[in-house]
Amino acid sequence: MERLQLSYNALIVSSSVKFVDSVLPILKKSFCTTVSTATNGAMARRCVLEENYDIIIINTPLTDEFGTKLSLDFVTGGANGIMLFVKAEYFDETSERVTPYGVLTISKPTSEAIVSQSFSLLFATRERLRRMEQKTAGIEEKMEEIRLVNRAKWVLIEELKMTEPDAHRYIEKTAMDRCVSKAEIAKSIIHNYK
Repeated sequence: MERLQLSYNALIVSSSVKFVDSVLPILKKSFCTTVSTATNGAMARRCVLEENYDIIIINTPLTDEFGTKLSLDFVTGGANGIMLFVKAEYFDETSERVTPYGVLTISKPTSEAIVSQSFSLLFATRERLRRMEQKTAGIEEKMEEIRLVNRAKWVLIEELKMTEPDAHRYIEKTAMDRCVSKAEIAKSIIHNYK
């Protein structure tokens, strides 16, 4: 089986420079080619508006908010992998609140090994989401082609008095003869008759 070349774009949101300095080397070892940082929630929101991030790591508390709402905003706004670091005394409550939305919660203090393993889980989850996004895009594209072909068939039925099977055969045969997609033929039919 061929090994995939993975690369991720990450954002670290933390008010603590020490936290960033401890996490950055682990991210660099873990397929992250680009790592940006933000020191508070407002700055992180601006970063996310300007750039798409595969992975977002939030170290709570932030200077302008705790970070829980920020993680939920990011996870509901896109398909990012979100990791939230919280102090042990807030772990259960925070984890219970964000886990149903797909946010991975890590209790502080923690070890480099646990952080590294957690990143591996987050990257695996991100890859699964990426494949699902591609599959969904393919399905949506196929559905759009079916809609176009159906509209074109109705045009042929109304304008040329074809039967539905004849209209379908006509679109398929024309697409094969011209070596183009059925969607292109359907667009051409719709454009020519409407």
